[in-house]
Amino acid sequence: MTTNHSLAIEKLTLGYGDRTVIDDLDMSVPAGRITSIVGANACGKSTLLRSMSRLLKPHKGHVLLDGKDVHQLPPKQLARMLGLLPQSPIAPEGITVSDLVGRGRHPHQGLFSRWSKDDDKAVADALDLTQTAQLADRAIDELSGGQRQRVWIAMALAQHTDLLLLDEPTTFLDVSHQVEVLDLLTDLNRTRGTTIVMVLHDLNLAARYSDHLIALADGRIHASGTPEEVLTEDCVRAVFGLDNRIIADPVSGKPLMLPLGRHHGGHSLASTRSR
Repeated sequence: MTTNHSLAIEKLTLGYGDRTVIDDLDMSVPAGRITSIVGANACGKSTLLRSMSRLLKPHKGHVLLDGKDVHQLPPKQLARMLGLLPQSPIAPEGITVSDLVGRGRHPHQGLFSRWSKDDDKAVADALDLTQTAQLADRAIDELSGGQRQRVWIAMALAQHTDLLLLDEPTTFLDVSHQVEVLDLLTDLNRTRGTTIVMVLHDLNLAARYSDHLIALADGRIHASGTPEEVLTEDCVRAVFGLDNRIIADPVSGKPLMLPLGRHHGGHSLASTRSR
C-alpha cells in the first residue's frame, strides 16, 4: 500500500494572459480513491490538472500537497509523490520504449546512484501491466497512437508515485483498450492504494470506474460527489447542454447516461438554442 497524501486546492484562479479559465475554485481529492474530472470542451479540465502538477502557475490561490504549496516543493521530491501523464506528451526522437519507460525511474535516482534491480523490476512490471513488453526494443515513433499511449502510461506507472494524474488516458485507444487501461488503473488503486485523478470525456466510463466525480462548467465546480450524486439528468443538461436520460448500468450498477437527440427521443438543448 502507498501513503495516502492529501491533495487540495484553495481559492485557485488560473488562466492564460488576461483570459481566466478557472475562477476561485476550492477542491479536495479523496485520498486512496479514483476521481474523474468531467465537463464540456474548454471548461478548464486540462488546465486544472496542469496546475495540480505545477506545470501552470496560478494567478491566485494554492495547490496543496500534504498542506504544502506544490510550487514550494523541490522538483524531485514532488516527482516521487506525484506523477502526471499529460494529454499530448512528446518523446525524444528515436527513443525506445524501454528507455522511455525507464525515465519514470529518474525521481528515484540519487546524484551518484546506479540503476538497480528495483528499477529493472519497476520497468518490467510497468511494461507487463500495460501489455507493451513486446514493444520494449522498438522506437516510440514507429508505434501506433494506441501503442504510444500505453507506453506513456507504463512510464507513469514505473514512476511509482502515490498520486497519479492523467489527462485523457484513453485517448487514441479503441474501446477494448480503453477498458483495459481503466481496469489497469483500478488494479493500481486497489493493490497499491494509489490516488488517481483523471480527466475523461466519456461520462459513462467515468461513472463506472470512479469513486468520485467532479463536473466543471465555466471554470467552476458545478457538482462534486459520488457518480450517483453527480451524473444526473439535470447536471448533464447544465454542464453539457444535452437532453438525456439516466438509467442504472446493468453491468456495474452505476448511473448510465443515454443522450437524446432530434432523431432519438428528444431534442438537444444546444440545437434548440441555435434555432
